[in-house]
Amino acid sequence: MGTLETRAIISLLIIALGSILTRAPFMMTSVAPSKQWADGPLALITTPQFQTKKTDIFTSGATHMALLHNSIFRGYNSIYHQAPLVADQDKADFVGYCLTWFKFVKSHHDDEEATLFPKVEELLKDKTIFEETHKEHESFLAGLAEFEKYLTGLKAHSDFSGDELLRIMNSFQQPFEQHFHSEIATISRFADHPNAPKQGTPENDAAAATFKAWGKSTVTKAGVTDVVPFFLLNLDRTVEDGTWANWPPMPAPIRWGLINLAGAWHSRWWRFASCDAAGQPQQLWAYRVANAKA
Repeated sequence: MGTLETRAIISLLIIALGSILTRAPFMMTSVAPSKQWADGPLALITTPQFQTKKTDIFTSGATHMALLHNSIFRGYNSIYHQAPLVADQDKADFVGYCLTWFKFVKSHHDDEEATLFPKVEELLKDKTIFEETHKEHESFLAGLAEFEKYLTGLKAHSDFSGDELLRIMNSFQQPFEQHFHSEIATISRFADHPNAPKQGTPENDAAAATFKAWGKSTVTKAGVTDVVPFFLLNLDRTVEDGTWANWPPMPAPIRWGLINLAGAWHSRWWRFASCDAAGQPQQLWAYRVANAKA
């Protein structure tokens, strides 16, 4: 390859990278919340590890699950508060944001049922431990399906109705919230199960590895350019005195790339996220637009 061709390729790569970076979430302006934020109506979950200071594998596993659940909760809450206010020119992007939340929740549910729960049942030699959890899952799946059906069934994004979406969300809000809290308590209690592995044993190490591997894969398999940025942009790095500022553990350049390079693909969707690219709570976009018009 000649010098001119090489320079041309490098120039094109630089232009492409520049185009991506202009859409990256770190380029978006952020404003600290001054109105209702994404900490309600679903009440965020206090992590068991922060609450009890225990470090056994089940307290740790429940804690990491709680952090993931709280990202889902902030996503729900951010949708709930912005749905009635979203401007016409933003409706297409807001629908994309909402459908990514659905994809996140559905993938999380399916992955628990197919992968995590059977492994924990095998570890504890007990097929009954998730009986109530399975029933709880069934209690909100119909409402979740209606959520997706409404959004995918819109003939035009301009037909989107915030009031209709809130009606659907209210129909499954209570069992959804109850389940996501209950599941954390259920997993935490496994530390007292008679078949729980003792700390320092190979069985304990294997169980810890199971939780770690599942946690690492469950979000990325759902979608690197949509669910992963959604997840990371609804993680509050200031929560619980900043204890989880570096969770999930990964090299800083990888985190930056997942937020800003992968996130550039659907960059306009992330304006509705509860946190900015640095993990700081931000004023919800629809409030900012409404304030600008006032």
